[in-house]
Amino acid sequence: MKLSSHKLALCKMKMLKLLRTSAGQTGIIQFNGVRKLSSIPAPSPKVCIVGGGPAGFYTAQHLLKARPDVQVDIYERLPVPFGLVRFGVAPDHPEVKNVINTFTQTAQHTRCSFHGNVSVGKDVSVEELQRAYHAVVLSYGADGNRRMGVPGEDLAGVYSAKDFVGWYNGLPRNKELKPDLSCDTAVILGQGNVALDVARILLSPLEILKKTDITELALATLAESRVRRVLIMGRRGPLQVACTIKELREMVNLPGTRPEMVHADFNGIAEALKALPRPRKRLTELLVKAAMEVPGEQEQERRRLASRSWAFRFLRSPLEVLPSADLTRAAGLRLAVNRLEGSGDGAWAVTTGEVEDVACGLVISSIGYKSLPIDPSVPFDPSKAIIPNTMGRVQQAAGLYCSGWVKRGPTGVIATTMNDSFDTARTLLQDLESGALDLLTAKTGSQEVAALLEERGVKPVFFSDWEKIDSEEVRRGEARGKPRDKLQDVEEMLLVARTQGPTTL
Repeated sequence: MKLSSHKLALCKMKMLKLLRTSAGQTGIIQFNGVRKLSSIPAPSPKVCIVGGGPAGFYTAQHLLKARPDVQVDIYERLPVPFGLVRFGVAPDHPEVKNVINTFTQTAQHTRCSFHGNVSVGKDVSVEELQRAYHAVVLSYGADGNRRMGVPGEDLAGVYSAKDFVGWYNGLPRNKELKPDLSCDTAVILGQGNVALDVARILLSPLEILKKTDITELALATLAESRVRRVLIMGRRGPLQVACTIKELREMVNLPGTRPEMVHADFNGIAEALKALPRPRKRLTELLVKAAMEVPGEQEQERRRLASRSWAFRFLRSPLEVLPSADLTRAAGLRLAVNRLEGSGDGAWAVTTGEVEDVACGLVISSIGYKSLPIDPSVPFDPSKAIIPNTMGRVQQAAGLYCSGWVKRGPTGVIATTMNDSFDTARTLLQDLESGALDLLTAKTGSQEVAALLEERGVKPVFFSDWEKIDSEEVRRGEARGKPRDKLQDVEEMLLVARTQGPTTL
């Protein structure tokens, strides 16, 4: 008698529950096409995570903690782990990088393995990973830049904040950026934390930066910088700035600088403070204080002696990057003057028809990162630049999940990514428990992938290899009086990983 598909599914779920109840002492064997209970342990769930940044490590952490039989392998394109914690966090924010300690514990877990120098979608396909693992989690972040979409944005002197941050943080692909800082005025488009990071790096005294892990190449370039004024532009008003109070306070207190706001930008803001939620109220109060209040004598003297300045400019949207006389590089920005409709965080900018030109030789666009498709087999929404998903389950792709920015878009801080990644891990665990993921079939995991990579001449970098790179960077940093001196060349990373002591899995 044939069972219906519904009854077959119920039988399968009951079998899985029986296997779990017996704590791994019971398994399934197949003989002459018939599956039977056996004393062979049930196959352990093998999960692959693509991306060695915060989303990948937090997803792995939750899986390993929640289920004692799960095996997790993390694949990362670069030879080094930690993603935006290493390459995105500002060098003068070392406390934010403390999460690396937690990620290291995860990577050193007996049921976790890190495989660097493996480019998924190129060295191995997602479909091949799906054949080797019970589940695949895509956590590869947002590697693309959102373009302004205006004439002149490809002129010399125009950079994305993503590339500029990668340059001073040692991201290998950005080491040849060579930004020209010979102008007096820089404009940053965007008013989020990344925009303020860039402004702070441009204006910080070298004595402060020399004690951080900023690259020596960036230090040398900044030492020759002639930038004395940074304007941080936003299309909306003071009540909609996207930075945190911590970042704003650092700008207000940055040695050797003074704020130069336009008082008219803050008309009516003081009256609106009472109705604001507490976090927004505190942020706006600090902004108003920096812009409007007459400082005390000590602060007045500090500002008088400051050789550099910064300011927010509001209700401005880029229309065109104006070229120099020889048409080779940026010489200014043409901006649309906006007005707001609506109120609070939901207010939107509407152009007034008025135009304003600002002279500047450096334009940095900090309007957001975006994720890119990784593999033709993976669904991708190009308009939202995310993988379409429901609670982390990739739509119409059984056994495929996503977490982090590629799941929800490039928003939030590291804590946001942590919570999001934990949510995806919980979704995956539910599917393991319910039988939605087939655990009756044993998977070979990294063994199968290792064979494919060997055939293709790809040599992974394991976490013990990364520790050699880490030690070398710290050693070089100590010689310069800084926490580390990052290796910026992939070939040099590989050389250090493979020539200093044995490599172990």
